Amino acid sequence: MSHAQVAIVMGSDSDWPKICKAKEALDEFDVGCEVHVMSAHRTPDRVAQFAREAAGRGIRIIIAAAGGAAHLAGVVAAHTSLPVIGLPVPTAELGGLDSLLSTVQMPGDVPVATMAVGMGGPRNAGLFAVQILALSDPVLAEAFQSFKQKLEEKIIAKDDRLKEQLHGSA
Repeated sequence: MSHAQVAIVMGSDSDWPKICKAKEALDEFDVGCEVHVMSAHRTPDRVAQFAREAAGRGIRIIIAAAGGAAHLAGVVAAHTSLPVIGLPVPTAELGGLDSLLSTVQMPGDVPVATMAVGMGGPRNAGLFAVQILALSDPVLAEAFQSFKQKLEEKIIAKDDRLKEQLHGSA
């Protein structure tokens, strides 16, 4: 695996089972990443230091996952010029709507790209990071294009199977 280009940070280790698909997506493309637990509210100095130093360590994109008040992505974005992908984590209380609104409602001049709450969000966060990196990496760009082609072939095959099932039962 290559050196870490993406960092995944989460507010609590209990978030990991809900967001691990982000790392799995990066792994599919052999994009190195590092993973950390840090809290915008409980370890604010650590978050700020991490965000300020990330680029110097070769990190190019940060995925910040948090639930509830979900300020982690915004705090990270306040301390770095790297792209930040916000990943709202589902919560028991409001199903993640609280996390989504906290993550997506960044003030002007503090951009955070926000993914969906739940099933697709973590995987899409990883894939979006790959797409960003692919802008300056032709090998990664080719691998992502191949991935998209396989998706198309997979859906066409599913369509063909469904048509066979429907015509067979008619």
